[in-house]
Amino acid sequence: MTVGVTLVGIRERIEELAATDGAYYVVCGRTGHRPVPVADKRFGDRASARRAVSAATEYRAALRRYDPEVPHYDLIVCQARDRRATEPGHDCSGPAGAQRSLSAPIVTGTAGSEPTGRDRLVERCHRVAAATFESLSDCGHREVERATMERYTELAEALPTPDGLCLCLLESMAGTLADRLDGAEQAAVLTQAAERLGPRDGGGDPVTATFAGLVDCDVVGEFSPPERADRAEATVPDVATVRFSEYALSPREGRLPVLPIVVDLVRRLPGRVPTRVRVDTVGDGWRLELAFEGSNDPEGLLNAPIRSPA
Repeated sequence: MTVGVTLVGIRERIEELAATDGAYYVVCGRTGHRPVPVADKRFGDRASARRAVSAATEYRAALRRYDPEVPHYDLIVCQARDRRATEPGHDCSGPAGAQRSLSAPIVTGTAGSEPTGRDRLVERCHRVAAATFESLSDCGHREVERATMERYTELAEALPTPDGLCLCLLESMAGTLADRLDGAEQAAVLTQAAERLGPRDGGGDPVTATFAGLVDCDVVGEFSPPERADRAEATVPDVATVRFSEYALSPREGRLPVLPIVVDLVRRLPGRVPTRVRVDTVGDGWRLELAFEGSNDPEGLLNAPIRSPA
């Protein structure tokens, strides 16, 4: 069974256990972090939350087969005094009252610390990768899913250390999907992945919000607001451009992997996918052009062509 199918099945089990107004949730007892795939889930009773702990541990182990950098979390069940509360820290259960996972200590960070930039980078990479794998399965692209994982495994075996494997996963995925799916198929997979990740809060310029979020998790180092007349609007023009630098993903064969950028933007613009994505080199960074003009065959959604400087 491929990893995408495995992840789909585990997510479906967790969805069945979840309750919108539940008083229980799952959290790492050491760091307070709420990892995928239970990050935003609530449960109606402790027994359901315990089963979710087991499912979440299995989910992350499936990813860890291909990338040892996926963080280990010591998951426990917590009960919120206020059911509307979503942050950890409300009556967390100890060993006698909660089902702990048997995972090793967290890979990065220290007990009680906030997730580091590296933690957030790894977590973001794997959230996007997992949602994309699941979407390939949902859209019936099993051969593409298999080819993507085979290519990633080849890269992983070639690396002397696990450092950077999470980035290799996204880079190889973007390249393989771009080679094997046409523009419309890429748009469908991205839309499905964005739906799985869940919508982002609206308000403000979605392009600016996307890059601000990528800076927060160290996918991007710095960026300049999009070149547009009114950045306050919650929509994007037909064409928007943004400059950024210190991008965590690397160009390959004249193309830049833009999967994490575009999928986050689609989360902020439900039902709307860019029709063309292009990249120029600018100094030691990049200038990204996002077009939203009508087209039945989108270009560069996963792996954007790098145009030669004038």
